[in-house]
Amino acid sequence: MTEEILIDAIDKMEKAVEHVQSQFTTVRTGRASPVLVEKLLVEYYGSTVPLLQLAGFQVPEARQLLVKPHDRSTLAAIEKAIRESDLGVNPSNDGVVIRLNFPALTEQRRKEYVKVVKNMSEDGRVAVRNIRRDARKHLEAAEKASEISADDLERAEKELEKITHDHVDHIDKAVGRKEQELLEV
Repeated sequence: MTEEILIDAIDKMEKAVEHVQSQFTTVRTGRASPVLVEKLLVEYYGSTVPLLQLAGFQVPEARQLLVKPHDRSTLAAIEKAIRESDLGVNPSNDGVVIRLNFPALTEQRRKEYVKVVKNMSEDGRVAVRNIRRDARKHLEAAEKASEISADDLERAEKELEKITHDHVDHIDKAVGRKEQELLEV
């Protein structure tokens, strides 16, 4: 019983860590990357669709990204979605592709991005702690229902604490790497 609860908690915590790390990829570091725009939602024939489904991407230079729509009729909608996003780039449309030129990041902008990343990481830590709280509730309920002993409960709670600490450490290390990447000139 305790193993099932712990395994479930580990699985959920790993997903929370992966989610935080995937969020970090959306914070730009001065280099062009398709990850920055592929999840942007584009209004397409009355519904919102991720840009990834509407276009292909190329990175011809370190600071330039080409967005090539599969259907040219979506050019205006894609351009509008990019312009309205918080990327801070101005798309240029030549009728076939949309070029995005990323300016070099200023020191102030880099520090703002570090704050954004730290907020994302705190959200991840909170998610991991919430998973720990839920697992602890399940363990205590199992003990009240006499499915596990008090000793088993104590051992499982210690293991749960160690698992939680490990996952928070993973998030902290990822934040450190991303912060170093952002502050690198």
